[in-house]
Amino acid sequence: MELDPVLLARTQFGFAISFHILFPTLTIGLSGFILLLEALWLRTGREAYLRLAKFWTRLFALAFGMGVVSGVVLSYLLGANFSRFSAATANVLGPLLGYEVLTAFFLEAGFLGIMLFGWNRVGPRLHLFATAMVAVGTLISAFWILAANSWMQTPAGHTFDGARFYVADWWAVIFNPSFPYRLMHMSMAAYVTAAFVVAAVSAWHLLKGRDVESARLGLRFGIGLAAVLAPLQIFIGDLHGLNVQEHQPVKIAAMEGLWETRGAAPLLLFAVPDQKAETNHFEIGVPKLASIILKHDAEGVVKGLKEVPPQDRPFVFQVFWAFRIMVGIGLAMLALSWLGALAWWRGWLERSRLLLWTFVPMGGSGFLAVLAGWSVAETGRQPWIVYGLMRTADAVSPVAAGVVLSSLLAFVAVYAALFVAWLYYSAKVIRRGPDAGDTHEPGEQGQRPMAAGN
Repeated sequence: MELDPVLLARTQFGFAISFHILFPTLTIGLSGFILLLEALWLRTGREAYLRLAKFWTRLFALAFGMGVVSGVVLSYLLGANFSRFSAATANVLGPLLGYEVLTAFFLEAGFLGIMLFGWNRVGPRLHLFATAMVAVGTLISAFWILAANSWMQTPAGHTFDGARFYVADWWAVIFNPSFPYRLMHMSMAAYVTAAFVVAAVSAWHLLKGRDVESARLGLRFGIGLAAVLAPLQIFIGDLHGLNVQEHQPVKIAAMEGLWETRGAAPLLLFAVPDQKAETNHFEIGVPKLASIILKHDAEGVVKGLKEVPPQDRPFVFQVFWAFRIMVGIGLAMLALSWLGALAWWRGWLERSRLLLWTFVPMGGSGFLAVLAGWSVAETGRQPWIVYGLMRTADAVSPVAAGVVLSSLLAFVAVYAALFVAWLYYSAKVIRRGPDAGDTHEPGEQGQRPMAAGN
C-alpha cells in the first residue's frame, strides 16, 4: 500500500494539536474558577474557598505545564510538515503568533510563579492580582491563536499574488468574519469543561466521604456554573453555525449530511454518509428542522454538497458524526447540569449516589466535545488549508511519507507516556483532596484577610 504524505502530515499535526488543546481548554476554565474562589475568600474570609483555590491551583499547574510542552512543538511541526504553507502565510500568521508570545505568554510567565508559590510570600491582594493576570493571559492566548486559525477559515484583509499572502488591513485580518464567534465558542467551551471537571472531582470526593465541606462547595460551584454556561454555549453555537452557513456552506452541508440543495431540509439524527455514491444510508431525520435552525424558515433553502465538485468536498462521514457527537454531548451536559441544579434546589443533590456517580464520568465530557468540535472545524475546511485560496495538498513539505510516518509513531509513543504521567500525578493530587497540606498557623495567609495589606 502506498503511503499518502499529505494524509500523514495532516494526521500528525491533527494528533499533536488534539493532544495539546486538552490542556489550554482546562487551564482557561480553571484559571477563571480559581480567580473566583480567591476573590470570594478575600471578600468573606471563608477558609473553604482558600482550600479549594489551592487545590485547583495544583491541578492547574500540572495542566499548564503539559500545555506549554505540547504547544511549543506545534510551531516546529508546521515548519517540518507544512513548509510551503508557512512560507506562503508567514506575513500574516507570523506576527499573530508572535503577538501571542509577546502578550499572553510573557504575562502568564511573569505572574505564574507568584500564583503558584506566593501564597505565604506576598499579600493576598497581590496574589489575587497575579491570579487575575494569569487568567487574563490564558484568554489573550486564545484570542491570538483563534485569530490566526479563524483567518485560515475565513481569510480577510490580505492580498495574494498566487504564492504569498500580504497584509492589507490588520484589523480585517484579526477580526475576520468567523473570529468573534469562534473565540466566544471556544472560550465558553473551556469554562463549561472546567465546570464539569470541578463537579466530577467534587462528586467523587463526596462519594468517598473525603473533604466533605470542600467537596460540597465545589460540587455546587461546578453545577451552578455549568447550568448557566451550558445554555449560553448552545446559543453561541447557534450563532456560530449561522456564520459558518454564510461563509462556509460546504462545511454546513457536510455537517448536516445534505447532498442536494433543497428547501424544507430535514435535520438528520442518524445517517451513514456514502461519499462515493453521494448519498446517505439509513436516514432518520426530523422534517424541516435543518431549515428552521439554519435559515429560521421552515421552507428555507440549504445548499447541498453537490453544489461543488467532488474534489472540493470534505470527508463527510467524519464531519457529520463529529458534529453529532459534539451536539449530543452538549445536550447531555445541559440536561445533567439542570438536573443537578434541581436536585440542589430541592435538597437531595448530595443524597443521590446515582446522580453523583453520573457526574464522575461526565468530567471528561467537555474534552470530548472540544475534540469533536475541532474535528468539525478543521476537517470540514478541507481540502483547503486557507479556505478557498490554498489547498492542503499544495501546503505540505517535500518530505517522504516514510519519514512522516516514523515521526508520527514517535510522537504517539512520547505523548502516550506524557499523558499517562499527567493522569497519574493529577489522580494523586485529586486523591489527596483539598484539605491536604492546607492548614495554617495564626498570622499566615489562611486567616481572615480583610485587613491584610500587600
